[in-house]
Amino acid sequence: MKSYQVIDFGRPLRETFSPDPAPSGCEVVVAVEASGVCHSDLHIWEGSYDLGHGKKLMLKDRGIPLPLTLGHETAGRIVRVGAQVTDRKVGDSVLVYPWIGCGQCRICREGLENLCMKPRSLGVYCDGGYADEIVVPHSRYCLPLDGLDPIKTAPYACSGVTAYSALKKFGDALKHEPLLVIGAGGLGLMCVAILRAMGGKGSVVVDIDASRRRAALELGATAVIDGAAPDALKQVFAALDGPCWSAIDFVGAPQTAALGFDALAKGGKLVMVGLFGGAAPWSLPLVPMKAASILGSYTGSLAELGELLELARAAVLPSVPIEARALDQATQALEDLKAGRVVGRVVLTP
Repeated sequence: MKSYQVIDFGRPLRETFSPDPAPSGCEVVVAVEASGVCHSDLHIWEGSYDLGHGKKLMLKDRGIPLPLTLGHETAGRIVRVGAQVTDRKVGDSVLVYPWIGCGQCRICREGLENLCMKPRSLGVYCDGGYADEIVVPHSRYCLPLDGLDPIKTAPYACSGVTAYSALKKFGDALKHEPLLVIGAGGLGLMCVAILRAMGGKGSVVVDIDASRRRAALELGATAVIDGAAPDALKQVFAALDGPCWSAIDFVGAPQTAALGFDALAKGGKLVMVGLFGGAAPWSLPLVPMKAASILGSYTGSLAELGELLELARAAVLPSVPIEARALDQATQALEDLKAGRVVGRVVLTP
């Protein structure tokens, strides 16, 4: 089996070879056909998150093992199964759910493994999809694609389910009020596409990159705004005909968080998704004075990924821009993502 692994944080990925994995019990081995390159991969590759105030969250202190095969957006075909697997078979085309928990705690029993305090996430704590094969610990994490394109569908495992889970936190408000979307990277563009498929009222998208703003318009955004413009907030109010009730920040920087909060109407809701880094920029008294709700949203559940796949089958879900690259281009893909040269998603194909 060939894979590309983080050997040292911040260093080029190393091509490694190991024996083909033999599954046991409920395990499934999937031959990788597509593996999305996510911004979270970039943080893991670099080895830290910026917490603001001069602090960093160092992944080596959080139990991230090295060497590690990155990749948590994986689709492919089952090639081997353990003796206890009865619900999947060799040859099935599947999307791999990566946000796996301990399976024992209350949160896992409630179906929220993505929030488990003892995670076993593929591509984060366990080897992921930057490889020609991936071991999935249980067949239930292999969701049938049923004819969906693996390359287009692989990003659903992170950017898709993350955007979908964040959108669900607004409930029916999305059908009545436009949504402010801050950041038109892979997550933001996926959000625009999914919102449209869900029958949302529309989206106003803010991004500093003109090519990403164009991509957002092509996916159905009702308006786009340059986040670097000095009057960006004024433009948001004009596009929304006033303050907004619902906003998502897919960047997670102090400047974008400030824009999202400042754009809220009294009683409005801001969902924070992005992990760019920094400290919260808003004044504490304004949170209760504005009666604002500020929620964090982290990936999504196994059930939500299943719902998203059903939505993809039932609705015309626009495809975000995807560039397929060979697996040996993994390091370059990370460097391009870091430099802001990617519009949509890069998907590695072994």
